[in-house]
Amino acid sequence: MDYINVFMKNNNSQKGFAMPIVIAIVALVVVIGGVAYFATRPQSSVNDEVMKKDSAAMERAPDNTREKKDGETMMKDEGSMMEKKDDAMMKGETLMKKEGEAMMTKYTGTVLAGASAPLLEYNKADYDAAIASDKLVVLYFYANWCPICKVEFPIIQETFNELTTDKVIGIRINYKDSNTDKDEENLARQYGITYQHTKVFVKNGTQVLKAPDTWDDKRYDIEISKYLPQ
Repeated sequence: MDYINVFMKNNNSQKGFAMPIVIAIVALVVVIGGVAYFATRPQSSVNDEVMKKDSAAMERAPDNTREKKDGETMMKDEGSMMEKKDDAMMKGETLMKKEGEAMMTKYTGTVLAGASAPLLEYNKADYDAAIASDKLVVLYFYANWCPICKVEFPIIQETFNELTTDKVIGIRINYKDSNTDKDEENLARQYGITYQHTKVFVKNGTQVLKAPDTWDDKRYDIEISKYLPQ
């Protein structure tokens, strides 16, 4: 009986010792098998997995292309706004320039006719301003005792009333009558006037026409049109 008990104890001890060995052997086989699998795995499969991972990473990454396009669109919009601003500034400068020119050519004498193209009673300041401008200056030498002047001057008034351009200015200069002053006498000598109702055209400071004969309205229109921008 004692012999049997001893035998059973020895047998159980051997079983308890064998179990860890079996487990260790199984684990070793699994490890060796895994290493062998990865070592013998085709390279293309590995590359495919790497590419898949890279693609997934790119999909998760921010859309830089879209951001770039958005940036380009913003730059274009800003450029358009700057161009519009520059255009507005240029228009403003042009308007200011025109207003400045209008102020510089504001005449102080009595207006005898005309709106766009005024016909003025002579004074030295207006005459000097007109001659210094780029306008066609029409000088009419007038005598209050002259019957031809009294007939012709209403025609020139009507002509100036009908002008729509601002590139003409007329000045009536008294000649050898009770209203003639020293400046007007000097102008008569300067232009070599020997007859009342003489017309003198001046453009850019240069005399371009001198006519002592009598004109009708058509002749005034024709002669003035010759010296206007076409």
